[in-house]
Amino acid sequence: MSAPAARTALVTGGNRGIGLEVCRELGALGLRVVLCSRDGARGEAAARGLRSEGVDVAAEELDVADAASVAGLVDRLAEAGREVDVLVNNAGIYPVAEALDADDATLDATFRTNLLGPWRLARALMPGMIRRGYGRVVNVSSGDGSVADGVPGPAVYAVSKTALNALTRKLAGAARGDVKVNAVCPGWVRTDMGGPAAPRSVERGADTIVWLATLPPDGPTAGFFRDRAPIPW
Repeated sequence: MSAPAARTALVTGGNRGIGLEVCRELGALGLRVVLCSRDGARGEAAARGLRSEGVDVAAEELDVADAASVAGLVDRLAEAGREVDVLVNNAGIYPVAEALDADDATLDATFRTNLLGPWRLARALMPGMIRRGYGRVVNVSSGDGSVADGVPGPAVYAVSKTALNALTRKLAGAARGDVKVNAVCPGWVRTDMGGPAAPRSVERGADTIVWLATLPPDGPTAGFFRDRAPIPW
């Protein structure tokens, strides 16, 4: 009997920070990785580094804020016969504009990146997961978007993550079979976005994402987690 084929994980914003560490850890667990980044050259450089560590990884250029870029990636995957079993919606931006200060360009860029990109990718990839009977979708959110905690972050960013949390619940409700959709707050992590003063390492930030991406059949769905524990929406 032949060994079962490795599952494939697609990670957005995978060329640095938390996304790169998620790619590394999923690859170390035996998954094939599609590392997506807005800058194709940087994505390929990151993929080369992972290949030197033994990770089975392919780089793909993807701007999650651009509907045409998402559609192009989906078409390329289909043409190559690649079926995505795990989707990690990690790419995001962190505008600091507050509710009455945000201009239209900031609103548009934030919601296209933090909400519509994950939505379009899930819409494109989840039907295949449902058809094959297996899938894991992890939306990288933030406690800044928690309504229960008062939506404490900068307004535009926080509202985009509140919306991503709501999308998580709706996608989980649309899933069937062993397809699970969860959101995660990685915490304040030392990355280009989080800055050098952040208290968490990228390994700690990636841990719950990788856990949710590889849940067993009896694992949770429609949840919001930090450090592998539920947190309030």
